[in-house]
Order: sequence, then structure tokens, then C-alpha cells
Amino acid sequence: MKFTVNKNDITEAVSNIQRAVSSKTSIPALECILLTAAEGNLELCAYDLELGMTTVIPARVEEPGKAALTAKIFSDIVRKTPDETVTVSVDEKNMATIESGYSKFSIISNPAEEFPELPKLTDSTKIELPSNVLKSMIRQTLFAVAESDAKPIHQGSLFHIENGVLDMVSVDGYRLAKRSEPVDFQEDIFFVTPGKTLGEILRLLKDTDDAVEISAGRRHILFKIENYTVISSLLEGEFLNYKAAIPPDSKTEVIVKTREVIESVERVSLLITDRLKSPVRCQFSENEIKLLCTTAMGRASDQLNAEITGDDVEIGFNNRYLLDALRNTECDEVKIQLGGPLSPMKIVPKDGDSFLFLVLPVRLKND
Repeated sequence: MKFTVNKNDITEAVSNIQRAVSSKTSIPALECILLTAAEGNLELCAYDLELGMTTVIPARVEEPGKAALTAKIFSDIVRKTPDETVTVSVDEKNMATIESGYSKFSIISNPAEEFPELPKLTDSTKIELPSNVLKSMIRQTLFAVAESDAKPIHQGSLFHIENGVLDMVSVDGYRLAKRSEPVDFQEDIFFVTPGKTLGEILRLLKDTDDAVEISAGRRHILFKIENYTVISSLLEGEFLNYKAAIPPDSKTEVIVKTREVIESVERVSLLITDRLKSPVRCQFSENEIKLLCTTAMGRASDQLNAEITGDDVEIGFNNRYLLDALRNTECDEVKIQLGGPLSPMKIVPKDGDSFLFLVLPVRLKND
């Protein structure tokens, strides 16, 4: 095998593909990137048995073939090569030579036949979304994916299409994030995509309206984003009935400027550390929100104006969960809905229903 590629092309491709390489494995092939040179193109592939990624870049191919090169060393070499082009050749003894300008490396490659095959999708369902819409949907829900493996199904986001609307939902036991968009798809389907996969998809998506093709099979999902293809296992299990978890009504409604409330919560949170934990106490009354926090370090208080209708309420929250929800609203003003001191806070847009965040309250002790 022998080919020549542009340095920038291969550096970008390898840095993206490398994230699907297995970091802890006893199988040497899983630490590799599979290179396939043929007909003016070079295909790069990485697969850790859960997440697989491929991309194709232009190449001048002198000898077609396949080789599996250790991802870390290959990535380091191509990133630091001095010339604008990189030439890679692999002989019959699996010795790979990488040349660029006066720089030359010889490294051992793994047999290509040891690299595992990517799974094939069966009975897949296809939907399309603009890249910027999918990017926004993932960004607004990924923060609420569970980190704990107590319930593995919640380590991913639910995709649920019903009546031509796609809901993307994440939940971790303390909060819930839901983002909704109309789609040109009339069947009812649902599947759960791992948070790790969605994090990698987010990095590949651009702020354009180019279509991203999503194919969901029974056990795997495939995303086509420009010249990248990402395939991932789906999570199995019973996802939370999110519609039943959302409170149907509220006793207090608050319209507030998002940036103002974020800054206020950040200020009173300055006394909270990993060692000194305490809820942020929020008092909603008379068109004012008062925030208080008390830890062993001292006390902090702040207040801001808001448009409040309904009952007065005093409620406590974990500062990080509250800030995560507010920062991911991506709008200037939000509507906060409260059902009492022990009901979840519901954060929705001032107008419309594109997102909904729930944050569970913390029971307050009387000072």
C-alpha cells in the first residue's frame, strides 16, 4: 500500500476519528486506525466495539491496500510532520513508512484483517435533520444525561418521534431536559443513543442547514454528517416515562431575564465548594426573586426583579443543576413555573415550547 495525502486533511481526519479508538483494551487492533487506500481516496476507520467512525479524504494512491496503524503514534506523527503532504507506504512485512519533507518514520503496523468489522444496520428507519437543529437539540439536552451507571439506560438520550414531532430527552434522577422539533416523519418510534456518542456527534456538527441523515436500526444507530459516518450501539432498557414526570400545572409563574438570574445564582454560589455544599434558597414574591446561601464559610444574598404571578414560594436548589438548566436555555428571557416548595421547577421559553427543563428541589432546613 502507498498513498500521498494533504497534511491538513489527514491531521483533521485523524484527530476526529481518534475519539472512537479504544483507550483501554487488550486487543491491539482496537488501538488502531484502519487505513484503506483505493481509487483516489483514503478511508480512515476507528471502532471500540461500541462506537465506530469512518471518514474519506482525497489521496493520490499508488498502491491500493489496507493497514491498521496505532492511533496515538500515527496521530502524533502526522500532526508534527513538516511538509504540506504526507506519504505512507506499508510493505508485505507490515512495516509502515511515513514520510514528509526530510522527516521519515518507520513503525510496525497491525494486520488489517485483525481489525473488527463495523456492524451492519438491519431494518433501519431513516430521518433527516438540519445540522444546526440537531446540534442545538443535543447541546440543550446532553447536560442532563446521567453520569452514574445505576440505571444504564439513562446514560443516553431518548429520541421519541410521535405525531411528526421529535422529542430528545435526557434525565439523571435530579433533572430532566427535553427539546422538541417538528420532523418530516409520521411513524411513532423511539430509541436511546449513548451520551458518549452524542458528545462526539456534537463535535462534528456545524452551524449550517445541511441535512444530517440518521438511520436507526434495532440495535445500532448511524449518523451521516458530511464526509463522516458514525455508528453506535443503542442502549437497551426501560427509559423514564418523561411525559408523566412533567408536572401538568403550576401555582406560580415567573418571567425573568436569563443572564440576570444566572449571574445572581453564580454570585451566591461563591460560598459553595465541593467540601462545603449547600442549596441556593430562592424566594419568589412581589415581583422579586431573593437568593440566599449559607455555608460554614458564611452567608450570601442577592436579589433581582422579575415578573411574578401566582402564589409566593420559597424553594431550594442544587446550584449546579440550576445553572446547567439556565445556561442551556439559549434565550434572553425564560418562563419559570413552580407548583410549590417540593415540586420540580419547570423552565420553558417565554414563548413556544421548543424546550423544557425540570430541576428537582432540595428540601430546605429552617434557619
